[in-house]
Amino acid sequence: MPQSHKYDVLIIGSGAAGLSVALNLPRHLKTAVISKGELASGSTLWAQGGIAAVLDDEDSIEEHIQDTLAAGADLCHEDAVRFTVEHGRESIEWLIEQGVAFTRDDTEDKYHLTREGGHSRRRIIHAADATGHAVSQTLSDRVRSLPNVEILEQRVAVDLITHRKLSLPGNRCVGAYVLNIEDSHVELFSARFVVIATGGSSKAYRYTSNPDGASGDGIAIAWRAGCRVANMEFNQFHPTCLYHPHAKSFLITEAVRGEGGRLLLPDGSTFMERFDPRGELAPRDIVARAIDHEMKRLGADHLYLDISHKPADFIKSHFPTIYEKCIEFGVDITRSAIPVVPAAHYTCGGVMTDVKARSDVNQLYVVGEAAFTGLHGANRMASNSLLECLVYGKAAADDIARTDADIPEPPTAPAWDESQVRDSDEDVVISHNWDELRHFMWDYVGIVRTTKRLQRAKHRVDLLGREIGEFYSNYRVSNDLLELRNLVTVADLIICSALQRRESRGLHYTLDYPGLLHEAKDTILTPTTFRTRAP
Repeated sequence: MPQSHKYDVLIIGSGAAGLSVALNLPRHLKTAVISKGELASGSTLWAQGGIAAVLDDEDSIEEHIQDTLAAGADLCHEDAVRFTVEHGRESIEWLIEQGVAFTRDDTEDKYHLTREGGHSRRRIIHAADATGHAVSQTLSDRVRSLPNVEILEQRVAVDLITHRKLSLPGNRCVGAYVLNIEDSHVELFSARFVVIATGGSSKAYRYTSNPDGASGDGIAIAWRAGCRVANMEFNQFHPTCLYHPHAKSFLITEAVRGEGGRLLLPDGSTFMERFDPRGELAPRDIVARAIDHEMKRLGADHLYLDISHKPADFIKSHFPTIYEKCIEFGVDITRSAIPVVPAAHYTCGGVMTDVKARSDVNQLYVVGEAAFTGLHGANRMASNSLLECLVYGKAAADDIARTDADIPEPPTAPAWDESQVRDSDEDVVISHNWDELRHFMWDYVGIVRTTKRLQRAKHRVDLLGREIGEFYSNYRVSNDLLELRNLVTVADLIICSALQRRESRGLHYTLDYPGLLHEAKDTILTPTTFRTRAP
């Protein structure tokens, strides 16, 4: 029989955001962390560049704020930017206390700080070129040692349980139905507080730097539960993903350009100076569009990133992971340029939250890439994302601790009913629809858009949504089916948001509206299940 679980806090997701919540919660709260795969399997593990924070005496809070506002193309919420940046140093100090071994400079007196696109100063603290790995492993080890936290791997959320779903008054989240991937049963998780920390939705695209689990699960289940979403049209395409038929989703960190890497055409000439005076250090949206433009102009399937002019020892010490991975594919980056192509990388929009990480539904928090805090605006500045995970993870934990005594036990919820469904013998439908979705999202809702392409994408996503909805209603759920259902939901949100924005701003570039509107406004979508949040 499917199991039932009861906790004080249920955290859905096990990246830096979710683990930060768990580690900052009071120890008397019984907490569950559920992970779709192994505990350290999310996007955090793959983050290479580092974490942005004001740590140098020559830097300042105001400079970091202004750089972020500029990169966000006038759509950042200044209160969210200031809140995040002002908590930067303490977040880094907290990570160091947890045991993260950041790279020190040559004298070993200070931590080495690098610079990335959009930053006016060196303020990226890192652990070589595998910062995410260091953070993920350290926080995972710390969480495993906590007596009040239970870790449940190989589980994926199906849907949230709310008062509305239970036909009760009020607007409260009281748990979730969760698929145990190993035994294929859906379990009931009741909780006084629920935290979504599931990451972004870049798997909606054919080419992405993200791991397979980035299927927009948290955004989709929050939308179905009554949460508004904002700015889903702003999908950040990382300019430089390794181009090789056997290299799946391997990112070439922006820090390579920060340390002098040059983008080259197939003939070896540079081109970024024709697009922006900052050259290779321009914000990612500009660099990605420039690469996309040159690839289309030349009919090329990739371009190149070259740092071979730097000393070999420098390259190997600063970028050991990239060096070793490229060697596996026959590319020695100390001698030759790296073949690169843009890829979907980061979801700048998401579930609307406040500075306490609270969503529209009471006792439901959203942290990390699944959230829309207002920090990133129309374009996320490099290395602000891990900082956001840490700052808002602590904010959510602090608010849970503050309200703990006021929140009663969750009401009784029914077990998941599987009596009306059957096992599917049509898994080819899921595979085909998955491929179709990711192809038309790449072709029609990619780096450069038009209204007609977006309308074509909307027509196709509507057809897919109806087909998958029928499939979901009749067959037993599986991880593949749940991911596809969620991807169709977030794809629809992306398309609807893009159709509403009749201008080109930040990451959203459309040939039909190449200019900027006078007033910068967020694109806010409201579900039919939305209710005003209680104070």
